[in-house]
Amino acid sequence: MIIVTTDTIAGKEIVQTLGMARGSTIQAKHIGKDIMSGLRTIVGGELTEYSKMLEEAREKAINRMVEDAEKMGANALINVRFMTSGVMAGAAEMLAYGTAVKIRDKE
Repeated sequence: MIIVTTDTIAGKEIVQTLGMARGSTIQAKHIGKDIMSGLRTIVGGELTEYSKMLEEAREKAINRMVEDAEKMGANALINVRFMTSGVMAGAAEMLAYGTAVKIRDKE
């Protein structure tokens, strides 16, 4: 599956647009790691626990989006975007979405 943030893929032509594919997940961190991140906000620095949480959430959301696109018969996703939102303290939703298409090599 080719996944791009652009509306075209070099060397390929879109032969069919199948619709929007999406995948999402809600991730939360262990309370101990949440406390450590809270303390880090006092002294400054990267909140590595949350960075890792969002990285894991992106991967899950991408995988679910790809599954959705494959169910439609797609072999590529274009215009892929991410959106995140806080659901509650220590938890975030990650949404990945894009246009599922069928592509082939340009002749």
